[in-house]
Amino acid sequence: MNIRQHPVLIAAGGTGGHMFPAVSLASALAARGHSILFVTDPRGGLVTSDVLGLPKTVMRHTISARSLGGGPKGMAAGVKALAKGFFESRRLIREYKPTIAVGFGGYPSVPPILAAGFAGLPTVIHEQNAVLGRANRRLARGAKAFALSFAQTQRLKSAGHSKATVVGNPVRPEIAALAARPYTPPSGVIDLLVVGGSQGAQVFSKIAPTAFKSLSAPQRARFRLAQQCRAEDIDEVRATYAALNMPVELETFFDDMPARLAAAHLVVGRAGASTVAELTTAGRPALYVPYPHAIDDHQMANARAVEAAGAGWVMAQSEFTPAAMAGWLEAALESADALARVASAARALGHPDAADRLADLVEHLIPANGNGMGLDPSGLREAAE
Repeated sequence: MNIRQHPVLIAAGGTGGHMFPAVSLASALAARGHSILFVTDPRGGLVTSDVLGLPKTVMRHTISARSLGGGPKGMAAGVKALAKGFFESRRLIREYKPTIAVGFGGYPSVPPILAAGFAGLPTVIHEQNAVLGRANRRLARGAKAFALSFAQTQRLKSAGHSKATVVGNPVRPEIAALAARPYTPPSGVIDLLVVGGSQGAQVFSKIAPTAFKSLSAPQRARFRLAQQCRAEDIDEVRATYAALNMPVELETFFDDMPARLAAAHLVVGRAGASTVAELTTAGRPALYVPYPHAIDDHQMANARAVEAAGAGWVMAQSEFTPAAMAGWLEAALESADALARVASAARALGHPDAADRLADLVEHLIPANGNGMGLDPSGLREAAE
């Protein structure tokens, strides 16, 4: 039987940060003729159907899963759900006989990847952040390979680095296409884009308008601003900018992000894995203000990796004051050449071909006879530093 008649199992948590790259890999492999078994939790099932555009040929299944948080009762409920998800995943593997399994993190990825390992399949772990996620740490020991977004990924033991390949974090094709468009430094007006993830970030609504208030009128006139705001903040933010006679576009969500990035000379945003991947792929200079309560402070790790490459600036949220942002804006006005240098470094850090690089790695590890390499039961243990 042709090995491509056996599916590739892809498992991902139900949040966008895990689902975007998982769907990108599914699309890339499907385009190469592979069948795909896509496994997630009910949240992820809704996202793939309604938002991310998972190819219709992909076989989709949801399993039981939940986090282990919420005290003793939450822990017990989480263990029960994950155990149920494990046996559901085993049944799927017996029915569809995949050749390899790829996990993208999030607790819903744990049962399918463990079940795949116990069935003798090679497993690949993709990590989107500069810190190995908690679910991925629990699966690390048994992985055949690690696909990384950052060359220096924290909490991946030295033995893991010997199995690691930097492929980047897949982004939407419309974003990847921006890598071919050169960055044009501002010659007069700077197009500034302020974003805060899918739900916005209240800190930007508080800090940015006040920062612009402290600039002189001629300085403000040199900025053309588009800002994402929470619904509860947008009227107040609009009124502040109106009092400053600043033309701004305010939205609760930008559904044309590729076009926004293409037009932007400068970006302010969080430092989630998807945000960093999109900005570096597009080659846009950015000020990163990491979300301070992210698990394992992974957003700060992402931002510091970008900063170390000269591809952006970082301000901790505790340091992100109106005065600090105003000073940064004034510096941006003074040196278009500096913006161009940072844009070039950002582009060099990006991986517009991440989905294809990851697909190449997965294809390379598919056993020729369809038999896996197996997973040592010790893979159940957390492989953290």
